[in-house]
Amino acid sequence: MPAKHIETSIDIAASTAQVWQVLMDWPRYPEWNPFIIGLHGRHEVGARLVVTLHLQLKQRMTFRPRVQQLQAEQTLSWLGHWLHPSLFAGEHVFQLQALDDTHCRLQHSEVFTGWLLPLFGQRMLDNTRKGFERMNQALKQRVESLNTPLATEFQSHENHHENR
Repeated sequence: MPAKHIETSIDIAASTAQVWQVLMDWPRYPEWNPFIIGLHGRHEVGARLVVTLHLQLKQRMTFRPRVQQLQAEQTLSWLGHWLHPSLFAGEHVFQLQALDDTHCRLQHSEVFTGWLLPLFGQRMLDNTRKGFERMNQALKQRVESLNTPLATEFQSHENHHENR
């Protein structure tokens, strides 16, 4: 069966725990994520998700994959398909790797398979890769901006008021 791979990565000046917290805060995706503009569902293996992507030229695509892997601060993956998995499927994977206590690497990838894959063409793969790269950069900016001393002080102040 034909397969195509997209692999991207980005180094982030934050711990895996800090990146994981932003990555798993799905209700806030519209605030910062230019590619996955909607992500709803339960954080558990087997859960059905509703994912909305922002593609080129203001096009949107919504699909309903299932969570395949979920390991806190390490891996999130889901598998979606069109009509039947043997026709067209994609497994989307986020993996975090600690580089040291304050830096990590996000590996963001997808493997597309299916007999209809040749019909989707290189353009679909290129647009998807660009979407991954936009999201990776936005995630890096979001996490690193939340990790600044001023942001940390603000979050502590917010948490103090929430606990009253």
